[in-house]
Amino acid sequence: MIRILLVDDQSLLRMGFRMILEAEPDIEVVGEAADGVSGVSMASALHPDVVLMDVRMPRMDGIQATASIVAASKPSKVLILTTFDLDEYVFAGLKAGASGFLLKDAPPAELLTAIRTVASGEAVLAPTATRRLIDRFVSLLPDPARQHDRDVLLGKLTDREQTVFARLAAGRSNREIADELHLSEGTVKVHVGRILAKLDLRDRVQAVVLAYESGLMAPGG
Repeated sequence: MIRILLVDDQSLLRMGFRMILEAEPDIEVVGEAADGVSGVSMASALHPDVVLMDVRMPRMDGIQATASIVAASKPSKVLILTTFDLDEYVFAGLKAGASGFLLKDAPPAELLTAIRTVASGEAVLAPTATRRLIDRFVSLLPDPARQHDRDVLLGKLTDREQTVFARLAAGRSNREIADELHLSEGTVKVHVGRILAKLDLRDRVQAVVLAYESGLMAPGG
């Protein structure tokens, strides 16, 4: 059973999400919170598997709440829900430790798939939306000596791992990478695991963030 905590300041949205989720035999909504402070407190008390986190909320926003939940001794996975057009903090939310993000108007089937994916320990990356978000907000990031950062980053990887990493950072799934490189999906999974371990990354979301921060990937690339 996947235990879910809903954190959103709009009660109608929480009600809608609850109706969708509780119709599933493998999902249980264990609590609701209307702001980040309550969300962090309830996550600590209930230890849900996945927290569905809004970004803009009173008292504490979703970014701060995500960072607090992920830093806990028994962290829950956080899936950020965003309206995209208004939220200019999603990239920061991913950096704070969220396992992915989803648009609030996503179809119910997509929401359910995302929840199950995150609960299984994987990250949820919507490739097109990921690139659009990063293209829009990467200018907010500091611009260190990127070429040096990129060289150091790539120096830790083999040639094949660099090739896989570039596609991973572009939001490709293991199946897509396997098809492009004419490899088996299992081989790609092994490469991805080694890349994450060598670069000390938690998941694919952190890989995307690192790739853009280091200059390996560029806006629009």
